[in-house]
Amino acid sequence: MSSPTVPPGHREVAQLDLESVDLTDLGYFEDGPPHELFARMRTEAPVRWNPSADGVGFWSLTRAEDIIAVSRDPETFSSETGGVWARPDTIAPLEFTRNLLMFKDAPEHTKYRKIIQRAFLPRTVTRLEDEIRDIVRGRLATLAGKTESDLVAEIAVPVPLTVISRLLGSPDDDIDRLMQWTEQLGSGVTHNEDRTQVLGEMGQYFAELVARQRGGDRETLADALFNAEVDGKTLNEIEIALFFGILVFAGNDTTRSTFAGGMQALIENPDQLDLLRREPQRIPNAIEEILRWASPLNFFARTATRDTTIGGVDIAAGERIIMWYTAGNRDSAMIPNAEVFDITRDKPTHIAFGGGGPHFCLGAHLARRELTVLLEEVPPRLHDLAINGPVTHLRSHWANSLTSLPVSHRPVSG
Repeated sequence: MSSPTVPPGHREVAQLDLESVDLTDLGYFEDGPPHELFARMRTEAPVRWNPSADGVGFWSLTRAEDIIAVSRDPETFSSETGGVWARPDTIAPLEFTRNLLMFKDAPEHTKYRKIIQRAFLPRTVTRLEDEIRDIVRGRLATLAGKTESDLVAEIAVPVPLTVISRLLGSPDDDIDRLMQWTEQLGSGVTHNEDRTQVLGEMGQYFAELVARQRGGDRETLADALFNAEVDGKTLNEIEIALFFGILVFAGNDTTRSTFAGGMQALIENPDQLDLLRREPQRIPNAIEEILRWASPLNFFARTATRDTTIGGVDIAAGERIIMWYTAGNRDSAMIPNAEVFDITRDKPTHIAFGGGGPHFCLGAHLARRELTVLLEEVPPRLHDLAINGPVTHLRSHWANSLTSLPVSHRPVSG
């Protein structure tokens, strides 16, 4: 798709005809989320019909209260009916993706989520902390003597992907393959046929990985999932393999994108970075502010199951709704001075993990644990940080992710 006729910039946003804006056009996301455009939409059209080139439009929500209301009403707004992406077949045919947890509605979703929660508890994540710290320190060791780095390529990408691969019991030698798959699925520009092939390759890989782990000598996440049971319901190898696939895709990207976006924000606000170094006890609050500011996902979608209203606007059964989390997280009605990055906020409110409800992110504990270790280890080792090259973004209207964050710094000690 071509770039928008009038790219939204500092001077152009006020002149845009909102009725003609199509947010599936990746041109609006060349430099990350179009926050100025979202701000205008929140004011003038918080529930706005979005036309699209294929003739299948959707409702755009940019106000936090509307996003939260939709997220917490799964009976009216379904994940299963039309999937959670802008178009039902964005990644793969809907018949396939409905097998994934985030595409299910109750009662199936409730049962599957309870099973996975039994194995994916906070204490499971806490046990990983020493390993996460070793992984982060190992990556920092590769920067020894350097005065220039790319924080995406050298920290943000390899750390969470290595953590996820260890959690799943995947060999370190396969990390490059996992990274390639996640890049192909998350870019938003790969053709559907290619994505289907990628999903097929991932499915086969994880099915074989799960089968090898069953009944092994050491306790693994696969074993925990096999042994978890709710109301007589258990998961089979295929269902566990599907969960592994989505964990690699979504779990890795959440931490990668949030850490990279957070470091950019800290570097661009050096007083905040200095404060974090001096007072590391602020890290928990800083993480919540970073999640708000650099939300890793721009949106998820729902489908109306009946005629309803959102924010006083009539929505017909079968119509699609896009919840723009990056827009809601800059809503001053939810959090004062939302356009300011401030790690001193008291318990920052955000919807980076969804607006609540049954689909709240299962990997939130893991993401917070990884981000905690990263912020404890990276800023103290990298001093005089400055951005020294073009910061580039993934060309995607779904994932809010940096592809490069080049920085200069003092020589890193070994």
